[in-house]
Amino acid sequence: MGNHSHGSPEDSGTVAKADDVAQDRFPDPGLPPHRPRIADRDPRQAKRHERQVALLFIISIIGTVLFFVAYFVLGHLGDMTFAELRVQNAMLGLGTTFAMLGIGVGIVHWARTLMPDHELVEERHEIRSEEDRQDAAEIVDTILEESGIKRRPLIRNTLIGALALAPIPAIFYMRDLERSGKTAHQMVDQLRHTMWDTGVRLTRDPSGTPIKAADVQIGSALHVIPEGLNDAEQPLNEKAKAVVLVMRMDPAEMQISEGREDWHVDGIVAYSKICTHVGCPIALYEQHTHHLLCPCHQSTFDLTQECKVIFGPAGHALPQLPIMVDSEGYLVARSDFHEPVGPSYWERG
Repeated sequence: MGNHSHGSPEDSGTVAKADDVAQDRFPDPGLPPHRPRIADRDPRQAKRHERQVALLFIISIIGTVLFFVAYFVLGHLGDMTFAELRVQNAMLGLGTTFAMLGIGVGIVHWARTLMPDHELVEERHEIRSEEDRQDAAEIVDTILEESGIKRRPLIRNTLIGALALAPIPAIFYMRDLERSGKTAHQMVDQLRHTMWDTGVRLTRDPSGTPIKAADVQIGSALHVIPEGLNDAEQPLNEKAKAVVLVMRMDPAEMQISEGREDWHVDGIVAYSKICTHVGCPIALYEQHTHHLLCPCHQSTFDLTQECKVIFGPAGHALPQLPIMVDSEGYLVARSDFHEPVGPSYWERG
């Protein structure tokens, strides 16, 4: 019986096999021909690109100087208004951005326009003998020579200046995290306590007007600060810890845990406004679902379950501020928060 094809590609001869193709039919094409750039052919263009790179490094230096002006000049004017604080924060951010961006973009532009762009292939080998180490040192010298940093003093000097100044803002940022000489435990303890205390009235933010329980309607949400905060020595620092949201809901819808039975006033509750994820201010309250939403990363807290996290990256519920009513009908705090406000940290119990 003869050799018959079964119709498969392997049997029909339509598929080429390795042993059917001559290996020398596809020679190594090698590297494509090098196309010189304009700066490679025209010294004037090379000089122009050199000035552009230096300008980017100078922008980095200007950014660092802008940071210094915002930090040392604006930062030592005494009590700053909110508008002045926003200007200072904008200048600090822009200064740091330009300091880093100028160096990064400048190096990329330098590499794309002035450094050699021809491709080459070299066999890699281990560096073992003294001769090999000398070859390695020669390679480094060649890289420095080809980069042009030796013969382009304008780029070299501006780069050195930018690199020397750029890390300084980070040093001041780190230094200002704590300048009082406190231990780590003392610094953490600062976050445990706020201006809230027994009998401190709840007042509207930012006016400081006291709030009566009768003025809080079901479905409403008020931004609240402790009485006297506007006259505090460091009102912004205190507000960052003490600001709360006050809401009222039907007490029948509330799930109250043991020990918190007297933390609310006929459905009026107060919770920290600081998200427990990264500390963004919570300002969105959906009265039909009783959900509080953080606008930064969409962490969602259920008011009916004592602000338990039901969605998002937040690690735990919002701290509740125990409240009551004084003899004049105003809402006051029973005590400070029973736990630290804000994001989780390693010492939280």
